Amino acid sequence: MTTTTVERPKVVSQEDWVAARKQFLEKEKQHTRQGDALAAERRQLPWVKVEKRYVFDTPSGKKTLAELFEERSQLIVYHFMFAPEWEEGCPSCSILGDHIDGSVIHLANRDLTLIAVSRAPLAKLEAFKKRLGWRFKWASSFGNDFNWDYNVSFSPEEVAKGEMYYNFRKGFFPSEEGPGVSVFFKDEKGDVFHTYSSYGRGVEPLMGVYEYMDRAPLGRHEEGLPFPMAWRRHHDKYEQDYYGDSAATEKKAMSAGGSCCGGEQHK
Repeated sequence: MTTTTVERPKVVSQEDWVAARKQFLEKEKQHTRQGDALAAERRQLPWVKVEKRYVFDTPSGKKTLAELFEERSQLIVYHFMFAPEWEEGCPSCSILGDHIDGSVIHLANRDLTLIAVSRAPLAKLEAFKKRLGWRFKWASSFGNDFNWDYNVSFSPEEVAKGEMYYNFRKGFFPSEEGPGVSVFFKDEKGDVFHTYSSYGRGVEPLMGVYEYMDRAPLGRHEEGLPFPMAWRRHHDKYEQDYYGDSAATEKKAMSAGGSCCGGEQHK
């Protein structure tokens, strides 16, 4: 278990605390209103018609991008970092994966399908999904251009040169795979449109753990780590099995080793 000390703010009376909290609440409300305005502007971004035919491997057989919608008009794809030769998915993406199951049923009833897509073969995705106890749908883009076209996979030449096109710019990214989220719309004729993509820290709001930590006294306490998410593990590799035993179990935290998500936080 990670423990950290914090430099305490001053301790005040309940009345002074409420006064300070109400003053800060005004800033939070302003931030919320700005977020609403940004979301509305995001929805007005132009669309691009998807002309290429992508075919994915799924547990129920081959499916096109249009078929991944499952009769809904909206589709969100989480680009989960899992290269074909890897034996397990990215730990950081797995934290986000831990948040998906609770959302899919609600989104499905709001005309929105949420799935994950990775380049690893379907058998590896299914085995890893079973290991971590996930239920969400996960399709393999192994053998098609989907990951390349949406700029979340990089060629050996790009990796060797340290020149990848990621997050709408060319530069270094410390892995052959990158995280991202892409959004699509399907109209009455069955035409599919790409409406939005986000990468790097743009997917961070989908990880509720950060929303909780940002409200706690210690915050993210990632200072001094080799890179911001160096603390993360697959949930079956932490030193403490919170659900099985509130005390530390015999299972020790396994080192993340070289980060698949890199030693730099990409904005």
